[in-house]
Amino acid sequence: MKTPNEVWTACRTGAWDRPTAGLAPGYAQANLVILPRDDAFDFLRLAQRNPKPMPVLEVLEMGESEPRLTAPGADLRTDLPRYRVYRNGELVEERTEIIDLWRGDLVAFLIGCSFTFEKALLDAGLPVRHIQCGCNVPMYRTNRPCVPAGRFSGPTVVSMRPIPAHLVPKAVTVTARFPAVHGAPIHIGEPEALGIADINKPDWGDAVPINPGEVPVFWACGVTPQAVAIQSRPPFMITHAPGHMFITSLLDDQVANG
Repeated sequence: MKTPNEVWTACRTGAWDRPTAGLAPGYAQANLVILPRDDAFDFLRLAQRNPKPMPVLEVLEMGESEPRLTAPGADLRTDLPRYRVYRNGELVEERTEIIDLWRGDLVAFLIGCSFTFEKALLDAGLPVRHIQCGCNVPMYRTNRPCVPAGRFSGPTVVSMRPIPAHLVPKAVTVTARFPAVHGAPIHIGEPEALGIADINKPDWGDAVPINPGEVPVFWACGVTPQAVAIQSRPPFMITHAPGHMFITSLLDDQVANG
């Protein structure tokens, strides 16, 4: 699938319910957070205070499911591969559409995703191991707390890509051009410094091999709101399933600097 519309249709019809790394290359991908109006402002402040893990691409009007600024014609209730539903901080359900859960008081947030800059990494000759392996990116809960806002607090989540040591500076330079989708890494090497006890046991996604001469490189991750939900226990929250992103109509170049 090479276009956002093809991905939306495949998700809407149930033809695609798998991770989206490598889909529609050249288009920006996004994390999804949906909250009732009563919690939306606190979450917006949380994102504003923590722009590395939660760079906001669009905030929809209350009750609207069409992201008119980033993906006109799409429907956030049906056009992602998989959704997660949290109630009081507990993950209660994973499903492929949320039409029956939609309410007029819900506010949807689209947050930049690091899958967006993976085409730039590949174009620069850098490996993207989870694409090579045909699996989901590994994601980890860290010991780095977010700056809290209102009822919301919790740890930063990171995604990890193994990079050959001599190419790490290039990976930093390439991804730094994309601050709207997490930008440059927040940590290089030494997973234990982030509180990651076992690099082979990610909290979300799939473990990937780290080859000799490679360094684990960690980027801030848009699964952070889900870790925040688990800690802060909002009454109701809908998100994407980790790695199962929303494909926007924005070109990579539109979310890049320079």
